[in-house]
Amino acid sequence: MPYIRIEVTREGVTQQQKQQLIAEATEMVVRVLGKDPATTFVIIDEVETDNWGVAGRTVTERRRMTAPRPAGTPADPPGG
Repeated sequence: MPYIRIEVTREGVTQQQKQQLIAEATEMVVRVLGKDPATTFVIIDEVETDNWGVAGRTVTERRRMTAPRPAGTPADPPGG
């Protein structure tokens, strides 16, 4: 009874994309391990970007740091 857990940030993953993830993850386990799709469980967890960290910063903060600035907008001062 395979259990597949997929974690993504909550940023507009559509129902269609979720269905595709579930279908293709199930197909992979059937193909690779020969498991029964009727007993293969797929869970998709959506995590807020404030609750997901990479390299010591939240995804929210990293996105803010790399977002393009409108022309003429001053950069934030160091540490701010």
